[in-house]
Amino acid sequence: PASIGPYQVVGELGRGGAGVVYVARSLALDRLVALKVIRPERLDRPELVERFEIEARAAARLQHPGVVAVHDVGEAEGRRYLVLELVPG
Repeated sequence: PASIGPYQVVGELGRGGAGVVYVARSLALDRLVALKVIRPERLDRPELVERFEIEARAAARLQHPGVVAVHDVGEAEGRRYLVLELVPG
């Protein structure tokens, strides 16, 4: 996708069984972030959606130099996403 919500997709970082992680640009803040999105074909599995939301809440509570910061969570056009600090490497 060219964009997801207020984030412009720059490229794909990786993918797993339930989601895809993109490098994206926050249009509001003009900075690069990691954008984790549940794959559309997985949205029909409530347990995966619930696990995604639990992950987002748990990660947002953590603050440590070794843990990636959560910046945002949301939904756009039926896509649930999690916005994370982009860590080089």
